[in-house]
Amino acid sequence: MSTTLTRGAALAALLTGLSGPALADAQRLEADLRALFADTPGELSIGEVSDSLLGGSTTAENLVIVGDNGDRLRLDRYTVEGDYDRPDEVVMEGLRFEARDDEPGVISAERLVVGEPSRSLLALHDLPRDGELAAAELTIDGLEMSRETPRTRVEGGKEVFLGTATGRLAIDHLYATELSRQAVGRLEMTGITGSGEQLEDIGDGHFSLASVSLAGLRGLDREEERSLERLELSDLSIEAERLVATLERLRVDGDMTDGGGGMWLESLELDLARMIELAPEAEQTQLRMASNVLTGGSGRLTVDAAFDGEWQTVGPKSLLTGESRITAGDAFRWTIDTELPVRLPEGVEPSAYLAEMDSLEGVTLLGGEIETTLTELGLFGRMPAVMAASRGVSEADFLAQARTQAKGFGTMLGAEFGAILDGVVDMMEGKASELVIHLSLPAETGMDKLADDPLMLPSKLSMQVETR
Repeated sequence: MSTTLTRGAALAALLTGLSGPALADAQRLEADLRALFADTPGELSIGEVSDSLLGGSTTAENLVIVGDNGDRLRLDRYTVEGDYDRPDEVVMEGLRFEARDDEPGVISAERLVVGEPSRSLLALHDLPRDGELAAAELTIDGLEMSRETPRTRVEGGKEVFLGTATGRLAIDHLYATELSRQAVGRLEMTGITGSGEQLEDIGDGHFSLASVSLAGLRGLDREEERSLERLELSDLSIEAERLVATLERLRVDGDMTDGGGGMWLESLELDLARMIELAPEAEQTQLRMASNVLTGGSGRLTVDAAFDGEWQTVGPKSLLTGESRITAGDAFRWTIDTELPVRLPEGVEPSAYLAEMDSLEGVTLLGGEIETTLTELGLFGRMPAVMAASRGVSEADFLAQARTQAKGFGTMLGAEFGAILDGVVDMMEGKASELVIHLSLPAETGMDKLADDPLMLPSKLSMQVETR
């Protein structure tokens, strides 16, 4: 009998020891949630607030706040895992926020996990702009956002309401690390879809994106210092009133501290035929003519591009080199190769200066070479027939006129410019397949002066033009 009582007392003592601190955490969570919305006009309701049986997590369920302005926040479950003062993670499930202001919208997420947050209570009503929150990682599943904005137009000096434009964005999965007010260490998103009306310059449309990732995003609190180390996206598809395209892959390396960087565009396919169908009828003839020249009648243009840049220090000088390639399907290829020795401002550390350089002030050009090559892949051979038809003349007459104009520009602008235009006519006639321009740049010239007065450059450089 005494043994049974002893075991019962021990079990009771164990449960009391476990439940005491957890009960305090549950009370703190409820009090903190009520304090968070204390200054928000409206009605707050919180369902059950409890701790796990063995401690280690505290959960508030069925949190709803309805603001006096009609805003509504609903959260099925809010859980603090680990020590309440130093939580391992905060988990939110069934989050939905509905805004009812001048631009109504909805944000919802199936599950949101903040790993190692700087505090256990997050600003639910303003989480994306919570400047004091820092966290090791963030995971969001089933994120959806929509927003309505008024469409207006000014007529007779008055703003006329034209209706409401709706934009939507959905992200299957989002993962981010090293979050702070100033930076994001890494961000990955998959399964992205969206739609909108009057999207910048492309009109109404929708898009999908398989994945996007970025690393080293800094300067979030200072736009002038914002930088990005890497960006990569894959399988982008867009269909809008003025743009129908797919993109297999885009990569950007913006970190020049390792001596190189660049941008690479793989298989950007423009569906010109579909874009012509969506264009206003009055514009379709001109667009179809341009499409025929670019694509040879297929209506599809594929573009690949690469822009590589490198730098290295050679004694007191730095050497900047670059290779750029743009290939437009069966139209043309354009390459630019540069090699520029420069002297940087005194006292700067080359790797840091070149990685963050946003102006040419203080940089001195010590000569250098630039070579650009334009290669015919079909575009120039198709131009005479289309251009001649649009002007109502024969191809021979059009080419003769083009040759005369090239000579006239050469007389006005110099023999080198005349040679460039002659080379273009040679490619249209089928006499050449490449036009090569080689530039030798002047030494001891301030690059900021060249940027401010580019018209001074032709008088200082040496140019050679060659057709192949």
